[in-house]
Amino acid sequence: MATFVLNSVNRSARITTKRCFSPHKLSTLARIQDVSVTPFRSATVHRWSSLLGAKWLSRGTGVRFMSQGAAGGHTPGRTRRAALVLVGVGAAVVGFVANASHFRRAEMAAERATQVAEQVDDILEKCKGFLTPPVTDIQVLQENKGDMCTRMEMLIMETQAEFVRALEKVDGGKFKADRWQRKEGGGGISCVIQDSNVFEKAGVNVSVVHGHLPEEAAKQMRSRGKVLKGKDGELPFCAMGISSVIHPKNPHIPTVHFNYRYFEIEEDDGSKLWWFGGGTDLTPTYVNEEDAFLFHNTLKEACDKHHPQYYPDFKKWCDQYFYVRHRGETRGIGGIFFDDLDSPSQEEAFGFIKSCTSTVVPCYLPLVNKHLNDSFTAEEKNWQQLRRGRYVEFNLVYDRGVKFGLATPGSRIESILMSLPLTAKWEYTHEPAEGSKEAAMLEVLRTPKEWV
Repeated sequence: MATFVLNSVNRSARITTKRCFSPHKLSTLARIQDVSVTPFRSATVHRWSSLLGAKWLSRGTGVRFMSQGAAGGHTPGRTRRAALVLVGVGAAVVGFVANASHFRRAEMAAERATQVAEQVDDILEKCKGFLTPPVTDIQVLQENKGDMCTRMEMLIMETQAEFVRALEKVDGGKFKADRWQRKEGGGGISCVIQDSNVFEKAGVNVSVVHGHLPEEAAKQMRSRGKVLKGKDGELPFCAMGISSVIHPKNPHIPTVHFNYRYFEIEEDDGSKLWWFGGGTDLTPTYVNEEDAFLFHNTLKEACDKHHPQYYPDFKKWCDQYFYVRHRGETRGIGGIFFDDLDSPSQEEAFGFIKSCTSTVVPCYLPLVNKHLNDSFTAEEKNWQQLRRGRYVEFNLVYDRGVKFGLATPGSRIESILMSLPLTAKWEYTHEPAEGSKEAAMLEVLRTPKEWV
């Protein structure tokens, strides 16, 4: 069988790593000359899918990634063969180099080359599971695979794909994947479904933006106690995150929101400030003790893996943050919320974010399935519309993410306002009847409870 050999040369030890590819990948790589050194100018679907040995199919408004199995992919066997080639080359070097230290350097170079090949293949394999190519060019991600920005982008792309597929399975409809670019730097992928079978409007958005922090956005950072030292009034930054809001048609299925993000700023002396933020919260139309327990307990278990105070502290923070002050009530029954998380270390903070994103499906999809076929009355639907009005009020008046997005040049308004429901309602001086289910819900919103 014909194979294609890709040479990767380590300049310090002059060791060549031979990588073998299938005939399928031979034909695709042949169309992309010097793929190992030429950066992508645009992450088009054709070139990206060719590199991965995969095929992109568009069906209606949905976007699907169809893997062709092992064709063009990485397998453990190939990695082992590459490692054996490297060991053999390292042994040959010994015959020409008398100094033992030279042999050790060659051996270490061979080990590094093997590790690099495995990490690059790992990124390619993960990308095959995404709904679209990542926001950042795939080769840039490979070249910076150890950076936190790369690792966070891979995490949010993976979370987006997992959640969208879970929602599509229960709804039966297809999300529209809308890719957009920001001329100042970066872009995003908005996956949205509207007026479908189960969900009236649902969005799962990823954004990766970079450039220089505008003054208005910098003021918001300073108001939170951030001491930012820019150069000539400019602050290079990189921000990325995933944000989702799900508005179901059935008033007995709660609305859910989650957002997890990473922010990095480079100061005038070249040092970097970084922090994570985010949270998950639930907004039901009616009180359901079992639902509230499942939701909060799932979040608590994820928090407890990292620190016993995370859940109680972040639950309280959530109740305080998602508070509609002019109404004197919370937006929903809470969850967790945190910001400016920069301790105990970057690695441990990232580990916590990974635990949080892993709760997205198990804390919400059981609730959707549980109430999927619940019957409801016109009065219950009307109450849902009124509660959505409160949701809109919070997002437009208080939400920090919306404010930051609107203050950032080049932001995509459609993606920022994706969180708003398709329909909502405002009635003048509406008050639920005493002793009603609606009044019970309002009481919980005015006096937050401990659900776990």
